[in-house]
Amino acid sequence: MTSRREHDEGLSVTASSDTDLVFTRTFAASRRLVFDAFTRPELRKRWYGARGWQLVVCDIDLRPGGAWRFVSRGPDGAELGHGGVYREVDPPGRLVQTEIYDGWDASEALVTTVFDERDGRTVMTTTVRYPSRDVRDSVLRTPMERGAGEAYDRLAELLSETISKGERR
Repeated sequence: MTSRREHDEGLSVTASSDTDLVFTRTFAASRRLVFDAFTRPELRKRWYGARGWQLVVCDIDLRPGGAWRFVSRGPDGAELGHGGVYREVDPPGRLVQTEIYDGWDASEALVTTVFDERDGRTVMTTTVRYPSRDVRDSVLRTPMERGAGEAYDRLAELLSETISKGERR
C-alpha cells in the first residue's frame, strides 16, 4: 500500500513499499548548489534539522567507504546523533549511504539521494530503505516528517540567500 503526505513546504513523503520511504522536494537552485549544501559541512550546519535544532557535529568524509557523523542539539539541550558510511558519491547527481541513529536497536537504513536539475530547479528524491516494515512504521510514528520538512525549508532559505549573494558555484 502506498501512502502519501504533502506539506505546504513542498516536501512529499511517500511509503513506496513495505520498507521504503521516499522524500521529494524541489529547490530553486542548481543541483551543484544543492549537492554542495548536502556535502559541505560549513553549509550543512546552516540548514540541517528542525527549527530550534542545531547541527553541532558535522563530519563528512565524502568518498565511497568514507564515514559521516552528525549530532544535533535541540532547544532543551537534548542531543540526537546518527551516522553511516558513503557507498556511492557521484557529484552532483547522486549520494548513497548507510544511516543508523544512536540508541536504535534496528539495523541501519540505506539512503539514496538523487539530484535532478530541470530548468534551473533541482528535484531532490531521497529513498530510505529500512530493514523491515516495522522499522519503517516506527520511523513514521516519530516527528521525522515535521523535522525533515522544516530542515528542507531552512535549506531552501539558505539556497535563496546564496543565490542572491551571487554564490552560484
